[in-house]
Amino acid sequence: MNVGGGSVGASQFMQAKPDGYSLFATWNSPLTTVPQVQDVAYSLDSFTPIASTSETAYTLCVETDFPVTTGADFLTELEANPGKYTYGNDGIGGTLQLAAERIFQAKGIDAIAIPFGGAGETLQNFLGGHVDIYGGSISTVLPYVESGEAKCPIVTSATDVPALEGASGLESLGLADKETLLWRAILGPKDLDPAIVVKLGDVIEEAVNDPGYVESLATKGETPNVVRGEALGARLKSEYDALAEVSKALGL
Repeated sequence: MNVGGGSVGASQFMQAKPDGYSLFATWNSPLTTVPQVQDVAYSLDSFTPIASTSETAYTLCVETDFPVTTGADFLTELEANPGKYTYGNDGIGGTLQLAAERIFQAKGIDAIAIPFGGAGETLQNFLGGHVDIYGGSISTVLPYVESGEAKCPIVTSATDVPALEGASGLESLGLADKETLLWRAILGPKDLDPAIVVKLGDVIEEAVNDPGYVESLATKGETPNVVRGEALGARLKSEYDALAEVSKALGL
């Protein structure tokens, strides 16, 4: 079944038959972020979780002359200057804004969110000096980190990211429970036979562990990550609840 992407694709996929031949490849945002700020026709119960495939962190980056060197310094600087700094993000209620605000709310930080149409547009405005902080995907900003035009003091994963040397993971900052990632998964229609779920999960896991696929992911700053069946459903529910909490606090 060929459907669109994002929340539109998710809504269309609800019509698919649970026969094991119709699968929905998606990232987490349409399932855990979009429903916080838009009315959608589906819920997490509208799908059968099969397996996740990969994940990557988001990052917050600044110009190289920004007066910090570590993630802890970065948070301290923002906390000491409420309302001073702006950060570009992927739209009001987008995953990056919610990821950043989970961290900021935990530290009592007041930074001004400036919404753009995606990481590329955010990057352009950051490089142009229109916002103080780039917030978005690692792959988009990485060439500018490597060229010395930007530095990234923090990532939104609990652990450090090898591609961003010097960026602090949240665990080192005492914020591991505020981790927010971009991750991808394959879902089936509601009421998919559990035996089919297991069989498909086996095939997906084997494919994800293929060295060629792992190498391909690395070029985009992603890593393999397989969470299957009920565990994937629990991951979706946990993230949905966490983002609902921060969305409510923001009044979205």
